[in-house]
Amino acid sequence: MSVIRSKYDEEFKKNAVKLSYASPKSIKQVADDLGVNENSLYIWRKKYTAEGDKSRTATLEEEMKALRLENAELKIERDMLKKATAYFANLHK
Repeated sequence: MSVIRSKYDEEFKKNAVKLSYASPKSIKQVADDLGVNENSLYIWRKKYTAEGDKSRTATLEEEMKALRLENAELKIERDMLKKATAYFANLHK
């Protein structure tokens, strides 16, 4: 049995978070009203503030992901340069 996963756009997520903060209803009730999983709404609340802006945590996570990618690329470049240096050093012997 396969599970159908819904993909919600960023605007929907932001509005859902805003509603969850503004509504006197519980998170579960808001999630049920919107037709989303309660856990998804909690995850979105970690990502967005009550005003719909990205939270500090989400911003730092994105920055860390970009830095890890850059670090991996730099390691590959370094390894290639090491191999090239060793190759050309052996040619002059």
